[in-house]
Amino acid sequence: MDYITTGDGCRIACRFDGPEGAPVLLLSNSLGTDMGMWAPQMAAWTQYFRVLRYDQRGHGASDAPAGAYSMDRLGRDVIELLDALMIEKVDFCGLSLGGMTGQWLGIREASRLRRMVLANTSSFMGPPSAWDARVTAVLDKGMAPLAQASVERWFTPAFAATATDAIAPIGAMLQATSPAGYAGCCAAIRDMDMRRMVTLITTPTLVIGGSEDPATPPPHSETLAAAIDGAELVMLKAAHLSNVELPDAFATAVSGFLSR
Repeated sequence: MDYITTGDGCRIACRFDGPEGAPVLLLSNSLGTDMGMWAPQMAAWTQYFRVLRYDQRGHGASDAPAGAYSMDRLGRDVIELLDALMIEKVDFCGLSLGGMTGQWLGIREASRLRRMVLANTSSFMGPPSAWDARVTAVLDKGMAPLAQASVERWFTPAFAATATDAIAPIGAMLQATSPAGYAGCCAAIRDMDMRRMVTLITTPTLVIGGSEDPATPPPHSETLAAAIDGAELVMLKAAHLSNVELPDAFATAVSGFLSR
């Protein structure tokens, strides 16, 4: 594990895997998880890519400053990470919150991207009152109640009934997430509305959605893909963490798109 420090003093945890000299694939985690969420894809992707994973601020081994974050801040974290590592351009894959960070990059910092995958994500996640309630709950009661509810929503019932080994690490990540960091990222999602701005994205983009996803339902993925000129859409028969529920199909979709 390595660390970089952003301009506002936040330490961001990161690590490389895969062959030096290969194209860099940057992975951005979802709300409530950490870089370990990408474990199901690592064996496939490190054959072709120099995979760079990091923990979004407030998550995993990164710092969790108190207070509300913003999508601008989460996006700047990525740019400062790339600058510190002296990386000019990357392929990008982000899921949920990671996909929101990716949209910001596509709008604001397209010159740093070759191709982009936005999975199980949305440009707008209102209403703000629901996020305010979640912030209050997590700061009052901690992560345990929310962790259980999140796991129930993130996977289809059939998968949850048979794949406890795959789901257990995700539950552990949720439990270990800093309440302050989780709340900070909730505020970033609460205040986010990129529905008009995503039409500015010119980076070649693949949108991956989950046909059974209650958190970012299919219309969110369809709307996002339609808003980005030339974007491709792949729908997987999975819920919110589609990379965990259908790891091989997810890895193949991403690798196929990035290798063109």
